[in-house]
Amino acid sequence: MSKRRVNALKGTALFIGIVQIVLGMGYLFAPQAFHASVGLENLPDWAGWPMAMSGARFLLFGFGMILVFRNPLGNRSWVQAMIGVQLIDWIATIYYVATGVVTLSQVTTAAYLPILFIVMLLATHPRVRPEYAQR
Repeated sequence: MSKRRVNALKGTALFIGIVQIVLGMGYLFAPQAFHASVGLENLPDWAGWPMAMSGARFLLFGFGMILVFRNPLGNRSWVQAMIGVQLIDWIATIYYVATGVVTLSQVTTAAYLPILFIVMLLATHPRVRPEYAQR
């Protein structure tokens, strides 16, 4: 893998990791304020529970991207997992916008960041020649 590609992946992973960690902190520590900022006000008290669980996943995926930043070739599984979770996130977002449950302005960056992250990760995904791949 070329040095240029490694650096591109490192930059991509760091950017995605920071976004994930910020989202995780919002979901975990300020779910009501976080959602009120996009017009999803008056959430029931129980909504904090699944948001805290989502926050934990955001934080851990952010940590995974930091691992990729530190060792891109050794953490290819995190890249693949992030691609998968972003695809699921985007499909869910589009479904809920299309069915009118939420508006495009409410989902804010969730309408395009997953696609951006997927494209960035696929463009920089570490490729290993078959003779070096683990069996």
